[in-house]
Amino acid sequence: MTDDNGRGGSAAAGAGRAALPDTDRIRRAPKVLLHDHLDGGLRPGTVVDIARETGYSGLPESDPERLGAWFREAADSGSLERYLETFAHTCAVLQTRDALVRVAAECAEDLAADGVVYAEVRYAPEQHLQGGLSLEQVVEAVNEGFREGERRAYAAGRRIRVGALLTAMRHAARSLEIAELANRYRDLGVVGFDIAGAEAGFPPTRHLDAFEYLKRENNHFTIHAGEAFGLPSIWQALQWCGADRLGHGVRIIDDIHVAEDGTVKLGRLAAYVRDKRIPLELCPTSNLQTGAAASYAEHPIGLLRRLYFRATVNTDNRLMSGTSMTREFEELVRTFHYTLDDMQWFTVNAMKSAFIPFDERLAMINEVIKPGYAGLKSEWLFR
Repeated sequence: MTDDNGRGGSAAAGAGRAALPDTDRIRRAPKVLLHDHLDGGLRPGTVVDIARETGYSGLPESDPERLGAWFREAADSGSLERYLETFAHTCAVLQTRDALVRVAAECAEDLAADGVVYAEVRYAPEQHLQGGLSLEQVVEAVNEGFREGERRAYAAGRRIRVGALLTAMRHAARSLEIAELANRYRDLGVVGFDIAGAEAGFPPTRHLDAFEYLKRENNHFTIHAGEAFGLPSIWQALQWCGADRLGHGVRIIDDIHVAEDGTVKLGRLAAYVRDKRIPLELCPTSNLQTGAAASYAEHPIGLLRRLYFRATVNTDNRLMSGTSMTREFEELVRTFHYTLDDMQWFTVNAMKSAFIPFDERLAMINEVIKPGYAGLKSEWLFR
């Protein structure tokens, strides 16, 4: 079990419950995260601290524990639009250099403590200008925070590498400007570009100039598509815009038909996504909150894994979803009886799909991920 084309993947078929990893092993397993929003992963206590320091009075709760619960409950609405409203508060406290450095450093620390060895964390620089920062100052503050968080993690005996994805808001008109910013800070901590925000009414084709620019510059980009809106969003992201990955992409399930006898037939778009090995940045818990799936058992990730799509597991917004990579995998292990082999399969998929050079991805797979899982599997032999 090493690749994503169907050779050797276990899908836990025939695996007994005794072989299922427990929470401790899931946490210690090396994990790769491709879809995580900086403004969706703040510590509740940090939100309270910065609000007090900056004079922001709009928080619905001043106690960190109650505030964390409020974010989760407000996000658990079944509506992407309502889910996105919660970001008004996190963005409000991320308008100074110090706040951005602190939150980025804590993000890297928290991910490392959760066993994440490589992460791509995205944020929209245009949403952090109300305090007078320039776009460049925002990027440099976040990069500084990520490097500080990596150093703190290393000092604590953990390793993590964090790359930034610069996001443009799909309802705004600054995507080319943000794409150019991402290109200027390429190789300086920024690894790619993204567009995000409400899908309905704001198709990715509104930002073709940004995507054409990035393609001319041989740069990487992912597009939020196939989360709240269906197959047309995915088709446009791929065929008109040329996305390297699909942010979510969960609605590709709409192009897969499962007959009563279990026979599976892929539509032309689903077959294209699978055949071209286009990575899907799946976020199970977030998808439940926004109504893309009714339960973990009904989440398309189970079928997509069985069909060997290039599926990856992600957190999306750790604060709003009250989640972590450990929790995401816990739910999948509980629901689909996934083993460490399955976890490694998802993790290798993600590392293959990262926006860093091939040799660096290969080194992470061969020197960190595979040895990490081998060590965890060997523990079963000596229990």
